[in-house]
Amino acid sequence: MKIYIELFLTFAKIGAFTFGGGYAMLPMLQKEVVEKKHWATDEEIMDYFAVGQCTPGVIFVNTATFVGYYQKGILGGIVATLGVVAPSIIIISFIAALLQNFMDIEIVQHALHGIRIAVCVLIFSAIVKLFKTGVKDYTGIIIFAIALVLTYASLVPTIVIVIVSASAGILISYLKMRKEQSHES
Repeated sequence: MKIYIELFLTFAKIGAFTFGGGYAMLPMLQKEVVEKKHWATDEEIMDYFAVGQCTPGVIFVNTATFVGYYQKGILGGIVATLGVVAPSIIIISFIAALLQNFMDIEIVQHALHGIRIAVCVLIFSAIVKLFKTGVKDYTGIIIFAIALVLTYASLVPTIVIVIVSASAGILISYLKMRKEQSHES
């Protein structure tokens, strides 16, 4: 029972104290799930996050579901998912009820602008951590650069970029393996 409470509270904490969606939650996810709880490694979190991005739904909710599922099966996935969405539902309901009354106040507008800047910094931090963990060689740098440009320019849907990048990684690994095998023969 303790693990279910930990799953719920850990993901509720992440959901309550980060703003800006899945990418902005990555640093706190890494700190809580990898460093503090040891429920996953950096590589596993990257894998969960990548699959969470490809599957329908909110990236971070999907990632929480994966972590919970790998900890305690279906019930763990449900508990982690409830943990991550509960704070958002409560906060959004509260803000929606009050914000309309305060949107015209200049200090509220400035606070929201400040939050947007902080979210950009969190997203940048997540990108740097993912880059350090995920990019291992020059081929990875090239795939990263191409994916970054295509994503930034919104030229290709994200799912296509992920599938093509994965395919390129598989193909390049296969070609390297064949090259190594031919040198050994």
